[in-house]
Amino acid sequence: MSKKLNNKLDNLDQVFPETFTPDQRAHAKTMLLQRLSLAAHRFYGGKMQTVPRVGAFGFNWFNVWYTPGVSAVSRAIRDDNDASFDFSNRGNLVAIVSDSTRVLGDGNCSPAGGLGVMEGKAFLMKYLGGVDAVALCMDSRNAQGEHDPAAIIEFVKRLQPSFGAVNLEDISQPNCYRVLDQLREACNIPVWHDDAQGTGCVTLAGLINALKVADKDIAKARMVFYGAGASNTTIVSLIMQAGADPANIVMFDSRDSLGRHRADVQADPRFYRKWEICEKTNPSDIRDMEKAMTGADVLIALSKPGPDVIKPEWVRKMAKKGLVFACANPVPEIYPHTAKEAGAYIVATGRGDFPNQVNNSVGFPGILKGALLVRAKKITDAMAITAARSLAAFAEKQGIHPDYIIPTMDEADVFPQEAADVAMQAIADGVARAPATREAIYERARADIAASRRMHDQLIASGFIPPPPQALLDAALTETVAEIKKQK
Repeated sequence: MSKKLNNKLDNLDQVFPETFTPDQRAHAKTMLLQRLSLAAHRFYGGKMQTVPRVGAFGFNWFNVWYTPGVSAVSRAIRDDNDASFDFSNRGNLVAIVSDSTRVLGDGNCSPAGGLGVMEGKAFLMKYLGGVDAVALCMDSRNAQGEHDPAAIIEFVKRLQPSFGAVNLEDISQPNCYRVLDQLREACNIPVWHDDAQGTGCVTLAGLINALKVADKDIAKARMVFYGAGASNTTIVSLIMQAGADPANIVMFDSRDSLGRHRADVQADPRFYRKWEICEKTNPSDIRDMEKAMTGADVLIALSKPGPDVIKPEWVRKMAKKGLVFACANPVPEIYPHTAKEAGAYIVATGRGDFPNQVNNSVGFPGILKGALLVRAKKITDAMAITAARSLAAFAEKQGIHPDYIIPTMDEADVFPQEAADVAMQAIADGVARAPATREAIYERARADIAASRRMHDQLIASGFIPPPPQALLDAALTETVAEIKKQK
């Protein structure tokens, strides 16, 4: 990539006219990144390709890699299925499975509509975690046109002999609960729902350090959760397991607060995870958002894209040094500058162009790598919480402050540490097929990640990955500025 293009992308706040207001600048960044994403995806034809791990060193190597030599590999795996982890890429290969019914903030995008996100996930797994991945968007509709969770469950069960782990993604609720819970028990490889468990892990990591910076105690902190989808319901579960008091928690969905008064949730068995939260939290039966926010220490929002979903007046009612996590994508429920103006002490979002990106990208590459390296049978809640504590500890060593509570994607050393910590927890939980020392796991993860980045850099240096034309950014920037000015 040219220095000019790279510098502009690394300094987005400086590429727009000084006359833009903070809201216009934030909106313009979103528009620019989305325009550039469309142009760049079309230029490259997607984000992923297949590259061999072995060489054609001479004619007879075709006979080694394929017939007749490979027949010996088939027989070896037939006699011992676990040998597939040694004789194929299965042990480092993840299936990213989605029916695309809940893609970012865009909802149901049709089965193929999730490919951009799934390929993005595969790119991050490879670059950040040294893990190979395949995007598999499947059609979960039955004959009546309804999205059937049983279709996803059957699909994953049947594909597991080819993969070392499965990453579920962008499956709408309530189907996502049944899909994850059944597959975690039915499959002999880890099945991980990143929207739920991954978001829960990184949010807990950010919260641990935000509470430290604000000098607050997780056991005493009053917390409000806005949005009760797969992400936030899992977040609240992990946070309670990590020490939060359910009596200090109030969660809201699109209708009302959760609590024992929610007969509608209790009556629908598909929402069993939400009903568990209704039973455990909000003992004071708070039903008003403003009342819930009065004196609250923490707000964690994963609802619909903003920027005006979380009201500044709600933030003003929070306790001193209030912590606001506004993590809807692609636009947070409230922009950080607005939340800060309303009195928030620490603000986190899901985006990397604002401080404190609480995004799954610092979680799943290391978590899946650790699980794969010990050939784990599943990823337990304890492994997710261990990953959160690993992320928090890494950031704390760097020096946490209000604008840095969680590691960023460009801190390469966090991923092998996270992988090693997760692997050790898998061994402790009794779900590891191939136990190893922490040092061995750390070194293997570090070497794999370094090799993956080296290959990426060499593909760029050799021209196999060409730099995007400067004109892509120039056009996107010109169109964005013109549109923002038109809206003024």
